[in-house]
Amino acid sequence: MLKRPLSLTLCSALLLPIMMGAGVPDNNLHNKTKVVQNPVIKDGMTQPVYSLDEAVTEKVFIETKFDSDRDGKRDRVHADIIRPKETEEGLKVPAIYEMSPYRAGLEDVPVYDVNTELYAVPKKSGQGNHKGKPFAVGSAGNLPGYYDDYFVPRGYGVVLAESIGTGLSGGCPTTGDEREIEGTKAVIDWLNGRAKAYTSDGKEVKADWSTGNVGMTGVSYNGTLPNAVAGTGVKGLKTIVPIAAISSWYDYYRGNGAVIAPGGYPGEDTDNMAEAILTRENPEACRDVMKELTVGQDRKTGDYNKYWSHRDYVKNADQVKASVFVVHGLNDWNVKTKQFAQWWEALGQNHVPRKLWLHQGGHANPYSFRRDVWLPTLNKWFDYWLYNVKNDVMEEPAVDIQREDKHWDTESSWPARSTKQVELYLQPKTLSKKPGRHKQKERQTIFDDAQQKAEDLVLNPETDSANRLAYVTPQLEKNVRISGTPKVSIRASIDRPVANLTALLVDYGPEKTEIVTRGWLDPQNLRSESRSQALTPGKSYALEWSLQPDDYVVQAGHKLGLVLLSSDYNYTLRPKSGTKITVEPQKSELILPVTGGSHSLQW
Repeated sequence: MLKRPLSLTLCSALLLPIMMGAGVPDNNLHNKTKVVQNPVIKDGMTQPVYSLDEAVTEKVFIETKFDSDRDGKRDRVHADIIRPKETEEGLKVPAIYEMSPYRAGLEDVPVYDVNTELYAVPKKSGQGNHKGKPFAVGSAGNLPGYYDDYFVPRGYGVVLAESIGTGLSGGCPTTGDEREIEGTKAVIDWLNGRAKAYTSDGKEVKADWSTGNVGMTGVSYNGTLPNAVAGTGVKGLKTIVPIAAISSWYDYYRGNGAVIAPGGYPGEDTDNMAEAILTRENPEACRDVMKELTVGQDRKTGDYNKYWSHRDYVKNADQVKASVFVVHGLNDWNVKTKQFAQWWEALGQNHVPRKLWLHQGGHANPYSFRRDVWLPTLNKWFDYWLYNVKNDVMEEPAVDIQREDKHWDTESSWPARSTKQVELYLQPKTLSKKPGRHKQKERQTIFDDAQQKAEDLVLNPETDSANRLAYVTPQLEKNVRISGTPKVSIRASIDRPVANLTALLVDYGPEKTEIVTRGWLDPQNLRSESRSQALTPGKSYALEWSLQPDDYVVQAGHKLGLVLLSSDYNYTLRPKSGTKITVEPQKSELILPVTGGSHSLQW
């Protein structure tokens, strides 16, 4: 549990822009005996001119504004720093900064049993909290030497810090709220002279080597914290590169009101995540904080509340002053694709300079599979934003997408500009472009069996199954690209007060069947993910929910299918079998974001 491969590669490298005559401040300091080497720019990128072997290393403890463990002292964040030796001689450099909760490893802690009954909201209950404007997890596998080997020789200081409550840092982990954000922000404040830091023996340390320009990066949780701190608008943070990162913790552990697991980690939630990274000395000092996380996350109803709002960074996009380079895997079922999609959209609405890479991998870093292109792109990105190097990185297409055959395309935006919403109507076993004409209401049933896996239930859609309903198009005459967020809208009744609902978008090819994307709903949240309401067994309700965003091409000759089921073994809670869901297909539809619109769907 909690051992996600979180590559800590993407170093928000503050690349030094020193081009010949480029107008970059001259850092050469003339002493009586020595001239300090300035950064060197070639082809729009800083070059490796500083010795890594001679680099200066130091360990500091930076004071925050919070006392999260309530011991009467402000939390201090531990950071290791490596910088060119020339900074001892007066050279000032920007900082590449990664905050991580994983540097001291993970504790083995228990998670929740997902083989459990669902919570039915009592009648006349239904109070809830209103959702504010809309923060991701994963364990980190460090790539040793990536930050320092590549960026220190190019004139960057590298700062690797430990999040509050982890390793040598004080305080308590709080899974993404203001206390953890402040711990992250304090490092930027220190690099800009606004916070104090000390050595292990109590001597004050100043970051007199720093230009104050900071770039953050990281993968998974390490990429989430840059999203979080960027939403504070902190001065000095010039750019972030979040990879496989969370933008809203609610959408990491919940889905439209349903309690949902990160892919591969059933039973995980914000409290046991915090306990797993609680690697500081005297962890018992955080016992009360851990209990507060358990209460606040409200695993019972799954509703969005104030607790989740404090961990929701999308709502803070209007405060972001840093540029953002988003990287995400289209097959990441740990930090799901909604995390990048809603963040990307909110950044665009607030005119934040941005760039996007979408690849065909899962929870991964492009350093591991596209290093030859990734490193120069990242180099230029940080040089542009941290050293004002006038390269062409912002003239390149805004979006790079890796297609299913592994080649890369570029786009001016995402979703693709030509995308239009297309409605497909549910008829027995088929998806149609035209609504069916039924003289009588038709009803179809699903019986929940939470122990059956979706990957098995989608097979053989032409045969009847008690545990799912399948609707499939005829063979497609040409390729169909889905770019954006699919939705389902169904009319259904449930014979009990509560159930899971799952929708799967499926590619039926001649050689294999593939689940393209999926989405879940607690029908008690039919009107709002912030408020559960009691359902009347047997009563018909209009239910609509989104699937995870995607960019996927269904090949000509394949069929496209929608499969409806109740519990999703790998993601939802698993109640006892037997719940009956009755669907009215003539009042139900699938809404797809298709490039080119309905004309592209031909059969």
